[in-house]
Amino acid sequence: MNLLQDIVYLKGVGPARAKVLNEEFGVYTWRDLLFHYPFRYIDKSQITSVSQIKTEHEPVQLLLECVSWQELGVGRAKRLAARFRDASGDIELVWFKGAQYIVKSLQIGQHYLVYGKPTLFSGKYNIAHPELEWVEKSRMMSGSSMKPVYRSTEKAAKKGLNSNGIAQLTRQMIAEMPANVIPENLPVSILTKYKLMDRDKAIRELHFPTDAKTLEWAVRRLKFEELFYLQIKVAAQKLALTKDERGVVFEKVGHYFHTFYEEHLPFELTGAQKRVLKEIRQDVGKGFHMNRLIQGDVGSGKTIVAILSMLLAVDNGFQSCLMAPTEILTLQHYKAMCELLEPLNLKVELLTGSTRAAERRRIHAGLLDGSISMLVGTHALIEPVVQFNNLGLVIIDEQHRFGVAQRARLWEKAKIPPHILVMTATPIPRTLAMTVYGDLDVSVIDELPPGRKPIQTVWRTDARRLEIDGFLEKEIKKGRQVYIVYPLIDESEALDFKNLMEGYESVVRRFPRPQYQISIVHGRAKAEDRDFEMNLFLKGNTHIMVATTVIEVGVNVPNASVMVIESAERFGLSQLHQLRGRVGRGADQSYCILVTGDKLSQESKLRMETMCQTNDGFEIAEVDLQLRGPGDISGTQQSGVLQLKIADIVKDQSILLAARESAMELVETDPSFGQLDNFCIKKQLDENNTLQSNWSKIS
Repeated sequence: MNLLQDIVYLKGVGPARAKVLNEEFGVYTWRDLLFHYPFRYIDKSQITSVSQIKTEHEPVQLLLECVSWQELGVGRAKRLAARFRDASGDIELVWFKGAQYIVKSLQIGQHYLVYGKPTLFSGKYNIAHPELEWVEKSRMMSGSSMKPVYRSTEKAAKKGLNSNGIAQLTRQMIAEMPANVIPENLPVSILTKYKLMDRDKAIRELHFPTDAKTLEWAVRRLKFEELFYLQIKVAAQKLALTKDERGVVFEKVGHYFHTFYEEHLPFELTGAQKRVLKEIRQDVGKGFHMNRLIQGDVGSGKTIVAILSMLLAVDNGFQSCLMAPTEILTLQHYKAMCELLEPLNLKVELLTGSTRAAERRRIHAGLLDGSISMLVGTHALIEPVVQFNNLGLVIIDEQHRFGVAQRARLWEKAKIPPHILVMTATPIPRTLAMTVYGDLDVSVIDELPPGRKPIQTVWRTDARRLEIDGFLEKEIKKGRQVYIVYPLIDESEALDFKNLMEGYESVVRRFPRPQYQISIVHGRAKAEDRDFEMNLFLKGNTHIMVATTVIEVGVNVPNASVMVIESAERFGLSQLHQLRGRVGRGADQSYCILVTGDKLSQESKLRMETMCQTNDGFEIAEVDLQLRGPGDISGTQQSGVLQLKIADIVKDQSILLAARESAMELVETDPSFGQLDNFCIKKQLDENNTLQSNWSKIS
């Protein structure tokens, strides 16, 4: 039997349905349908009676008899209302869409299995858009009690391909499949070690479980498989980088590094900075390509590690560049480097979109003849016209702000690929680091420089506005500066939140000129206007900066001691932490005030409480991951790294660790998968080998 045959040839499909399966679900073959997994199950044995419904929005399953139905309203307001009942009472089911299709399936006096979320309306519960399945009451519990539920769409449902329709096709297909037609893709050694179900049985059970326990084992097997192949890919990439990819060699720690470190370093490095620097020195001296990620919380001192790494490159006759996402951040890096490295008489240049043509030509020439040792810039660095004489080190700051294709262009600017150092102030949970960045060596700067005081964070509601304003006034009188950040620029009819322009007017009324000077910065302002306002604040000429999240990355004002985040419930944890990191840059006590409305969801309350309880970015990142899921934090979505069908790297950490251990061990001992027991892995990888370009080298 060929599972790669066109889905059109499955009994019950035909050309019209095949077209919908292609377009809506990407199902073209029998195999594709086999891997269109259910996303949840309804346990038919768990039946709630109408009288037992006590809470809203918690899904319930009821066995009900259809009593009556009627179509109400006209046009867009048209809806279908049906009355259902069981022995304990009755309930209304409502459909606002697709009424004409639902009516065809309703029959008065018949029993239906109903699944949905109750809502309280005018003192009575109803269920909008429930799932409905006709049942023969006497035969309802025959067979398995676990009913699969498949994702569908409105367009598919019109062709009879709702969850039930897809289940019928899948059952038909599996009935036609001979035993063990699905090839095993895990070695016997791994199946035995982890007591995993064989693949053919697991996939069949996943669609139509015998019982809840067997389903649990099938799911575990398929999650392991998915995470194992993800880790095989990561392990193979890492092996290629460390063993196969030649890198430039920084043989010595020379004059520039020693002179700066011993005579001009303005402060003692923390233990974490020294540790990370040692790891970098070991990497660049091996002759293999370095591909290292530095994670460091806001203000942990990543920049000085970057500068010292660039001095290593200079000592060995190589050029280096540092790319940052915004002109403001780039300019800050440039000024810091010029100030720190002035005694060494090294040539450091700045290249951004604002650099004038004549200056660009001079810089391009200096890069080509090797007279420029270090270049700091924005996206302008990746332009084809920017060429180096001997590029040996590329540093990318806040790397998730750049797409992989953009970063790849830097990789191509040297005959031997330069060493890559990527830095992020967005702490990445261990599970994501193992998955998204598993092919990188990860360094963590987990100490703050001495003298920094932890930022005190408080959560206040709008009702305490006078108290907040009084506190800001006291801080300004001490000579400090204040950020006030808003989530929106213009008023939104749909969202009842403070907006920037309204907020700015309110701040000006509360802190009037000429006693107080106020800057305003947002993404719609011209770049030169934003820079002008930010420079005023940087120089201490304005007391308050009213802004959107454009100040999230790149503004370093040691005198700013208070960060007020308005409508804080509108921000994610990671963004709240980044915004908070704009203060606490100096020796004075700094504060972050989270301002919200009175009514918050449980998730919003958890975010506020987490921010108040800890300043640890990694702890915050773990909570954020639990709340939001992995998302696309890496900027590498096009690489397919996290396109998981069944596994969840947050909830399945124990399976992930086991899969990673097995994958790493296999790649080390049998990298070509030539051993007989591992041939099934090679076969599966060949089948999966439709992935896009390997971007991992420049993550």
